[in-house]
Amino acid sequence: MVLTACALFYIGRSRAVATVGGDPTVLHSKPGFHGAFVMICGMVPAVLLFFTWLLFSRYLTSAYVTAQLGADFANLATIEQNALIRNMRSFADRTDLSALSQLEAEAVEHYRAFVGRAALILQIVIGVLVVAGGWFAMRAIHQELRARQFVEKTVMSVLIAASGVAILTTLGIVLSLIFESVNFFQKVNFLDFLFGTHWSPQSAFEGVGEEATDRNSEVFGAIPVFAGTLLITAIAILVAAPIGLMSAIYLSDYASPKVRATAKPIMEILAGIPTVVYGFFAALTVAPFFRNTGEAIGISVSSESALAAGLVMGIMIIPFVSSLSDDVINSVPQSLRDGSAGLGATKSETIRRVILPAALPGIVSALMLAISRAIGETMIVVMAAGLSANMTVNPLEAVTTVTVQIVTLLVGDQEFDSAKTLAAFALGLVLFCVTLLLNVIALRVIKKYREQYD
Repeated sequence: MVLTACALFYIGRSRAVATVGGDPTVLHSKPGFHGAFVMICGMVPAVLLFFTWLLFSRYLTSAYVTAQLGADFANLATIEQNALIRNMRSFADRTDLSALSQLEAEAVEHYRAFVGRAALILQIVIGVLVVAGGWFAMRAIHQELRARQFVEKTVMSVLIAASGVAILTTLGIVLSLIFESVNFFQKVNFLDFLFGTHWSPQSAFEGVGEEATDRNSEVFGAIPVFAGTLLITAIAILVAAPIGLMSAIYLSDYASPKVRATAKPIMEILAGIPTVVYGFFAALTVAPFFRNTGEAIGISVSSESALAAGLVMGIMIIPFVSSLSDDVINSVPQSLRDGSAGLGATKSETIRRVILPAALPGIVSALMLAISRAIGETMIVVMAAGLSANMTVNPLEAVTTVTVQIVTLLVGDQEFDSAKTLAAFALGLVLFCVTLLLNVIALRVIKKYREQYD
């Protein structure tokens, strides 16, 4: 497709120049816009058809195969039908179908035949659309063609569509969380979930009526999960905030250009390390170190502790605080520094009383981003803090977090509409609301102080 688009662009550009006898200055739009005009007319319909096929091909193939199987497929139970469709897709590229039943083998053959014919028809139709669109655009090229306006409107439409996709995706996520959470709160009392102190989803009772709701409300108290999340996040921020902020101050105002050019990329390498590596580091190095140190001084430290997870998570988010704060501090106008120095302030006084207040909105944004990153972390907590939902503020004990419990609840073959599974959506909704609240706070702080220093 890329080569076809380039060819259409070149042909359209050449056609525009040839139309005016080789003098592109008399064209209403530059030749490049004419080339883009031909490329858009030739490629957009074909691309839209291709993505439409990708969107609906799964349903079309399933409908075709089930129609070909007829009553043999309709007589199967729903679970058996789903298994047949799944095996049909899994074995579509294999030559050995001996592991399948006769009905499944027939489904695979029908699936292959349909996909082969559909691919051939799709290629032919796409080719026709490209040729027809390109031919139409070539005939439309003339000296007064407003190609630039057409191209700019097309680009604007693409940008609006991209924005719409982002908005619709966010809306879909929020609505899915809300709908599934409503189903959960029909099984579990809302207040008992938010303020209950016992979290044991494995003990969930599957049933209907008030008795099931009362029994489930006793085991879905999420306070221990929230407490563990806040404890680990607090430890991480207590590690990342001072180190990240002080390193940003040093790199922006004290370090030489050579030191800055070396130190900043090295620090930002931390942001590129996979979280599972941090988890291994926490589980194999940091947690045993704290446990052995505690035994040496007579303090009981759990093998999986909030302190180990929080410390490693703090190390992980240092680049978020440091890099963003460094950029914000460097964006403070040099005139503020010069004015402070002209009044006799030292460099440290200038940083403390002028630069940091001026950079406060950006620093707050960096801290809120780091907090959101810490709240959403999973692998480090799973490997270093454990799965125990303990309601404690002791950092030496094992705790769990919201994201860890979401992963745990969605793993396995349990029914999707069970209270145990739906609890993951309720936790996700709470996590979404907390993150949204943090963003609102950050925006309010930025709005308040940006007006003061702009």
